[in-house]
Amino acid sequence: MNRLNRQFFKDAWSLAKPYWTSEQRWLALGLLIAVIGLNLFQVYLSVKFNFWRNDFYNALQAYDWNKTEHQFVVFMVLASFWIASGVYATYLQQMLTLRWRRWMTDSYLTAWLDHKAYYRMQLIDRGTDNPDQRIAEDLNKFPDQILSLSLGLMSSIVTLFSFLSILWSLSGPLALPLWGGKSIVIPGYALWAALIYAGLGTWLTVKIGGPLVGLLFHQQRYEADFRYSMVRLRENAESVAFFSGEKREFEAFRHYFGSVFDNFWGIMLRTKRLNWFTSGYSQAAILVPVFMALPLYFSKKIALGGFMQLLEAFGQVQSSLSWVVTAYAGGESGSIALFQAVVTRLSGFKRRIEDVIPSHQEKEDIRFVDAASGLSVRNLTLKLPHGETLMSGLSFELNKNDMMLVTGPSGSGKSTLLRAVAKLWPYAEGTIGVGYHRPLFMPQKPYLPLGSLREVMLYPHGMIDPNMTPDAVDSIIRAALTKAGLPDLGSELDHVDSWSYRLSLGEQQRLNFARILIQSPDAVFMDEATSALDEPAEAKLYELLRALPDRPTVLSIGHRSTLRAFHDSFLELNTDTRTVAA
Repeated sequence: MNRLNRQFFKDAWSLAKPYWTSEQRWLALGLLIAVIGLNLFQVYLSVKFNFWRNDFYNALQAYDWNKTEHQFVVFMVLASFWIASGVYATYLQQMLTLRWRRWMTDSYLTAWLDHKAYYRMQLIDRGTDNPDQRIAEDLNKFPDQILSLSLGLMSSIVTLFSFLSILWSLSGPLALPLWGGKSIVIPGYALWAALIYAGLGTWLTVKIGGPLVGLLFHQQRYEADFRYSMVRLRENAESVAFFSGEKREFEAFRHYFGSVFDNFWGIMLRTKRLNWFTSGYSQAAILVPVFMALPLYFSKKIALGGFMQLLEAFGQVQSSLSWVVTAYAGGESGSIALFQAVVTRLSGFKRRIEDVIPSHQEKEDIRFVDAASGLSVRNLTLKLPHGETLMSGLSFELNKNDMMLVTGPSGSGKSTLLRAVAKLWPYAEGTIGVGYHRPLFMPQKPYLPLGSLREVMLYPHGMIDPNMTPDAVDSIIRAALTKAGLPDLGSELDHVDSWSYRLSLGEQQRLNFARILIQSPDAVFMDEATSALDEPAEAKLYELLRALPDRPTVLSIGHRSTLRAFHDSFLELNTDTRTVAA
């Protein structure tokens, strides 16, 4: 076994192990034992069917109606058990697959969201593509594929050993003539023929189908990139329409779909070659046991029943040994090539989630300490990801309930400062004292989650008093919307809409200010949060904020000189100096 195969099995085990050591392991183990038991029972029934064929065809050859009629009854009993065991084996396997997928989805979603890994992966690591697809699609395929392939392999091994003795005893010895009147006797010759036939088929299948693993791995990435390019158009429909950028977007779509097309064409060509071989292999497998059994039949060493039993025993042994052939490109037992691609993608995603937090902590030298109130920054140095220093030696104090305006030219580090204070920026050193517990971040483009308008307004903290009645909450939301200049939205709290598309950027920024009135945060970080509003509207919202009886501590970024009137202190950033003024 080469190094790549060892790594594959190691990765597959690391993905599967957590579920089987989790709190759900006992129920999962019970379901697995039941599924294995039903699969083994079906192998037992296969053996019974094999002996039934011997008895049935011998009865036909002997023109014995009573025995033939009895074999019909035996067949119906065996078939009833076969159908029932097959139905429940599939049902319980699907139940186990679904529960396993739910557990893995919860686990991976938690890891992706924990410590803001989703953000840091995007910031630090560019090597993990489409994490949403990893969670939505690969986690769907992994439990199903590993169970199908593992159970298929187990059934094939048990079937193989169950029919080996049958094939050995039925085939008997075969004398092959040699030169000089001599001959060589091969005991159980049909068994050796099945072993050679299946072994050669397996080797050729892996040889022909090996490149499918890489092709399938890349296909999902290209499909996701193509799908995401269309989602981007939908998210920025107005901007594209203003630019009349349809031709450029079409060219981009053709580029992404070109990768999908070219890679799938490669899959088609490789699959065609594999199907040529596997189809020919399967058809030849019909005649090979016939040629193996004909010498025994015409020499009258076996009757018709034995002939039919030997054919089926050869087929069972050959198909068990050829499990890789039938499973490599797909089939009832799953797809080995697809499973290898899924394991590669998921293990890479898992490693990046695990790596991003330790790598972040190694690079982050900021000490966050408790402060009595407000915000305290001491000797803060901010760097860019490639190591260039953006600013160094920054220190300032922001008292509780005070409002500080941060100004400076583009690229001076204003937004990066906000990210560092919010514990998002990993490339920083210094000490930050935090004296707040319910911060609210207000970016230039507000985030409006999917859901009703009420859920949008309460995102992310909700009401400060969880014991308030629903009517009281709605009353506060409507009042806040009215004060923020959006009175008409007060009647749509239960309405579910794509609010980011429906509302203009100015309306979204007004809505963001309304959230302050509703959620009562003790600190607010604003990154050009009123850039889409005219100066009178901007002044009204800042006056509303300053008039709050329990005013939050505010650190805001802005370029307009009119903003200075609404702040208590000022921090000016540029490439040479950083000054704080009262």
